[in-house]
Amino acid sequence: MGDKANAHPGAAGRAITADQPSSVRNVVLVGHSGSGKTTLVEALALTAGAVNRAGRVEEGGTVSDYDEIEHRQQRSVQLSLVPLEWGEYKINLLDTPGYADFVGELRAGLRAADAALFVVSAAQEADAIAGSCRMVWEECAAVGMPRAIVVTHLDTARVDFDELTRVLARIFGGDDPDAILPLYVPVLGAQAPDGHSPATGLVGLLTQKIFDYSSGERQENPPDDAQRPLIAEARNRLIEGIIAESEDESLMDRYLGGEEIDLKTLVDDLEKAVARGTFHPVLAAAPAAPGGKQGLGTVELLDLITRGFPTPLEREAPAVTTPDGTPRPLITCDPDGPLVAEVVKTSSDPYVGRISLVRVFSGTLRPDETVHVSGHGLADRGHEDHDVDERIGALSAPFGKQQRQLDRCIAGDLACVAKLSRAETGDTLSAKDDPLLMEPWTMPDPLLPLAIQAHSKADEDKLSQGLSRLVAEDPTMRLEQNQDTHQVVLWCLGEAHKDVALERLRNRYGVQVDVVPHRVSLRETFAGPASGRGRHVKQSGGHGQYAICEIEVEPLPPGSGIEFVDKVVGGAVPRQFIPSVEKGVRAQAAKGVAAGHPLVDVRVTLRDGKAHSVDSSDAAFQTAGALALREAAADARIDLLEPVAEVQVLVPDEFVGPVMSDLSGRRGRVVGTEQAGQGRTLVRADVPEIEIGRYAVDLRSISHGTGRFDRSYARHEAMPAQVAEKVRERTGA
Repeated sequence: MGDKANAHPGAAGRAITADQPSSVRNVVLVGHSGSGKTTLVEALALTAGAVNRAGRVEEGGTVSDYDEIEHRQQRSVQLSLVPLEWGEYKINLLDTPGYADFVGELRAGLRAADAALFVVSAAQEADAIAGSCRMVWEECAAVGMPRAIVVTHLDTARVDFDELTRVLARIFGGDDPDAILPLYVPVLGAQAPDGHSPATGLVGLLTQKIFDYSSGERQENPPDDAQRPLIAEARNRLIEGIIAESEDESLMDRYLGGEEIDLKTLVDDLEKAVARGTFHPVLAAAPAAPGGKQGLGTVELLDLITRGFPTPLEREAPAVTTPDGTPRPLITCDPDGPLVAEVVKTSSDPYVGRISLVRVFSGTLRPDETVHVSGHGLADRGHEDHDVDERIGALSAPFGKQQRQLDRCIAGDLACVAKLSRAETGDTLSAKDDPLLMEPWTMPDPLLPLAIQAHSKADEDKLSQGLSRLVAEDPTMRLEQNQDTHQVVLWCLGEAHKDVALERLRNRYGVQVDVVPHRVSLRETFAGPASGRGRHVKQSGGHGQYAICEIEVEPLPPGSGIEFVDKVVGGAVPRQFIPSVEKGVRAQAAKGVAAGHPLVDVRVTLRDGKAHSVDSSDAAFQTAGALALREAAADARIDLLEPVAEVQVLVPDEFVGPVMSDLSGRRGRVVGTEQAGQGRTLVRADVPEIEIGRYAVDLRSISHGTGRFDRSYARHEAMPAQVAEKVRERTGA
């Protein structure tokens, strides 16, 4: 594998069209921010002939030119597709953001791909590698997705490739570290003045050939006598690892018996093990030197992708139903089958409009045809469900900022679709006379609140449309119109996600917003019994207003709401006005009686009152009821109630102590811990919501990026007096 002398690169400047699913490879690149994913994509594009030596596509612009925010922030913030041609194969490289805030883009890439390349920088610490990649690795393992590891930044001083591969085997190998072994090892050049020896080539451990990249083009040489002993140990480990995964059970006995296993058998077994997702080769790669045509390891990596990674035919598609939920048979990757495609990404272009990146799982998608759009069960995040017919526009293959036109997109392939004005990320496209709905992938829950308001009246007019377009592009965002606090809240995945949302609102949609402090939904209640008298008597000529009522208030258990009881005797308050008193009491309770938060969990008993035969009215007794409740509150202790969330934090065992200590510092009560898989613990706690507004950011820091949490509303509880006093001071109540 990877030892072909000459592969035929695809020509730059033209769209690449797949004719059959077996010629397609869909590969997602996963890795920490700064690991070199985008640089690797550009190096592969150069080797495949998709860009020139300057790293630019034929019509201008780099392969990674896609989003203006990415240029300003110097990091990827969204999924991008780069199609390449290598020999007779079409390779769709899906470059994902490495920063944890954009995990939604990563999950979209995993959905669209059939295999994954985990890109690891040799300069990264082991904790950083584990934090950014291990959970994604386990997700891929759970669905059997083939994986390989690519080591970048080999020019970093004091990098020991052998030690690094052992670290990777420990991080990703789990119970089978021998399934993660190098397929090639770097050849080091002359030592530089700083003591560092740069990698100039690779040793193919199976073929025992040297692939020299020092000239900028790959050259094949035999090893010299000094290199052979160094190759032998790594080669033997690799052969044993391949044989251990072989379906031929006699192979290990033959090997241990001293038989020399032929190269073709080893390569065939290696390719099968990689495609099954049971063996994960480690490779090294680096961009070409200035003027070079091929970067270190890029030919080997392209060969691994085309020969070792599976075709779309080998992947089981997600389950499908009709839009009303009726199960349908599993679909197959057949260009002549029923159309089933999925929108894996939505973006906006200022000139073209909305562009949808689509993976076709069955059938063939063609320009200007009418399709049915179904989806997608995220109404709680501000995304309405869809069940409409739409005519699609042009099909194209993206390359940087360019869109190269396609005449079709067959099952197993990806393409960009223009003018799908209703479709959003996660929606299903199918034939209009046979509408289908694909089982959605899991979206991460946004847990960082961003409260915003329009900067000016002009912005207020554009805010609603801008927000709807923003959440249409990003299903990991949740839009909330909080009825209690009257705030517009965008729920994001982290600080970087928040910054991108604000920049897109400002620069893409022309909406200036101000960020305001996020408020939680507080409540009020009586700490003990109280009584109040409401007197509303006015006379100003003609009919006056006359209503008097006397009430008693007592607290009730949490969750009881407002209970109104009539205990008037002797007709002191006429029967027709008792509902008026209740209406006034409930209206005042909704406004609050102390700090302006809704009053809950009390029983209000109407004991007595007075009426006038002419001047009493519904409005007068409503006012009297409200006044009576306010008077009762003036002489009573009113408790502030705060929402408490049930929080579940999943962290590696070594971070359990710091996490529990931090939760206690947030007035949290740890209610239990339990093992949750190898080396992980689930911590369950009840924590006031006012204390976890930034927990999505803080947990990432505490756990070095390895922790995850979710939260759900549990109840309202009385806020401690000293905390309540601070809240009242901030609000001026």
